[in-house]
Amino acid sequence: MSLPPYARLLGLRIEPNEEGAPVLVMPFGDKVMGRPGFVHGGAIGGLVEMAAVAALRHALGDEGATIKPINLTTDFMRGGKDGDTRAAGHVVRLGTRIANVEAFAWQEDRNRPIAAARINFLLAR
Repeated sequence: MSLPPYARLLGLRIEPNEEGAPVLVMPFGDKVMGRPGFVHGGAIGGLVEMAAVAALRHALGDEGATIKPINLTTDFMRGGKDGDTRAAGHVVRLGTRIANVEAFAWQEDRNRPIAAARINFLLAR
């Protein structure tokens, strides 16, 4: 699966979970650091957006649909600290022209997310 160029800028890599769905991993480093020892909020926002894109691409399979974000809402729950940050998306609704996706980012414990996002995409099939 290929991700947009912004994913490469963030240094994201894909690690499939046990069901084969994509989980994105963002390593901590100078590219994503905000204040010392913390992940920049923009990098976290980009991570959850890319996780939503990856989940939608996975759900669409080999279909060559073009996806465009319509709107994005991100909730920041706690600061991301020095360490790898993971994110995964879940397709809530996949229609003919619109898809609704949720994504969550976490560090050590998946049950304690650092951010959540809801994104609506326009699909051109």
